[in-house]
Amino acid sequence: MELHIHTPASADFQQDSVSYLDVLREAERKGVDILAFTDHNTVAGYRTMEEEIDNLELLERLGRLSQVERQRLQEYRRLLDRVLLLRGFEFTATFGFHILAILDPDIPLRDLEFLLLKLNIPASRLDEGATDVGATVDVLTAYQLIDQAGGIVIAAHANSSNGVALHGIQFGGQTRIAFTQDPHLHALEVTDLEKTSRKTTARFFDGSKPEYPRRMRCIQGSDSHRLTRQADKPRNLGVGDRLTEVLLSSKTFEALREVFRGDDFARTRPYRAQAVPVDYVQAARDEGPNIVQEFHERYSQRGGYRDTIIADICAFANTNGGALYIGVPADPKAKPTGVGASPQRVVNLFKQEVEERITPELEVTIDVQETQSIKVVRIIVPRGTRPPYAMDESEIYIRSESETTVAVRDEIVELTKRGMSDKPTPAPVPVAVPQSQGEKAHVEEISTGLEPPRTGVEISEISERNNTRYYTMRDLRNNNVVNNVTRRSARHLWRYAIEEAESNPVDPQQVRWVDEIGVWKQREYRNRVRWDLVQRAGDELRTYYGVTEEGIHGKWTALLEQE
Repeated sequence: MELHIHTPASADFQQDSVSYLDVLREAERKGVDILAFTDHNTVAGYRTMEEEIDNLELLERLGRLSQVERQRLQEYRRLLDRVLLLRGFEFTATFGFHILAILDPDIPLRDLEFLLLKLNIPASRLDEGATDVGATVDVLTAYQLIDQAGGIVIAAHANSSNGVALHGIQFGGQTRIAFTQDPHLHALEVTDLEKTSRKTTARFFDGSKPEYPRRMRCIQGSDSHRLTRQADKPRNLGVGDRLTEVLLSSKTFEALREVFRGDDFARTRPYRAQAVPVDYVQAARDEGPNIVQEFHERYSQRGGYRDTIIADICAFANTNGGALYIGVPADPKAKPTGVGASPQRVVNLFKQEVEERITPELEVTIDVQETQSIKVVRIIVPRGTRPPYAMDESEIYIRSESETTVAVRDEIVELTKRGMSDKPTPAPVPVAVPQSQGEKAHVEEISTGLEPPRTGVEISEISERNNTRYYTMRDLRNNNVVNNVTRRSARHLWRYAIEEAESNPVDPQQVRWVDEIGVWKQREYRNRVRWDLVQRAGDELRTYYGVTEEGIHGKWTALLEQE
């Protein structure tokens, strides 16, 4: 599919004498099955093409077609039967952000123009195809109006110029979160989809970042302003030069919108005409276990492997959703083991297990995937709307970074409050000072204004009763405060923090300081680097244990770059 191209209807189109028939021919030549014209703030391109076709059909009915005109009409019909041409436009929102609106091919052009008017495009400029159209609606309103009109909403070139996720944008973090996590937004169009480094846009928005908990579908498009790639400036792409492959039940707009509104992220991938297609299972293994994905080499009941998988499903439902892969070890270099000769039997087995062992009812997607020519099973777990979810009626689990752990009392209270909410949301946006059990968390910012890291834990308070120490732990990912944690009840990271605080307390003289922040300890755990970081807060020191890369921001980034 090619969901972002410009035609001569855009004022900044770069080639002369290009017809709409030329655009369709080039799309066919590049192997495009689904195409959308997305001119700047206009649908004039569609109107021009349709008026040409209408005129040719009128001449056909009157018996007045020339041979050249007959061939042109036949070519239009052939190509429009071959390529699904969707309606669309690229809207310029307030402050210049670009948003793609992709709509049903049967929607009348008048309805599209009415939508553009609702987005505050001046009526006098509907046919200009200009990027600068004055004061339009804001980004979030645009998302909502396009979605309510039945469209697919895509943030155009999100990581590049005029993109809502462009690095260095002069807006606050909460604005960026809102622009990329809004429930009316269906996907991000990015320019680095085929790159494999840890710094890609898709990796950033994979659901593992604490402040960006909603996983976003990432696609790519050519954003071509010309028919063919410019020879002396190869970055100026032509139609079909950067495509996305999509797995559909049928080549229809309805099936496409279903994919964009769903949570099966393996149904879109960068299109490679001749190279080896993207192996999504291997790509997930390369990323490793995290808060939204886990791997299991075995699934037998013997040895407790199946119980572990069901516990992970329960934890994902209670936390942020996620995906489990069965038949693959977590080590990305190890060969997949697969699920035997009857993968569908394994699918049916886990459908029954989830139905019988998870309460309340939880709808998961279980299917067969292939990696390195070996069949494996994938389980997609949504973020549940009726928490807390329990395994075997009484065991409640949550996901903490790359580990599944038993939920403690305060966490169960928070899950229950979320489940009783009138309007459950797909993923919460973190707030500055959250509450747990009616008690406010520790102050979010100290006098310097620097926020703590966004992963790891902090010991907020220690008390003692009956010769037992009780700790108040603050989860830096979501700022939840959990009271009455003992060394015996503490989970892995909490236990580590408690043991470090008791046996290896921070020595300010040994901290590697940069201004008011510093590194106390660095270690590797489960193939990931974790830091114990320290921050001066007046006369006190705040220690953050087990901070991972996802939690680093601002001055903390500069500190660790020096390390």
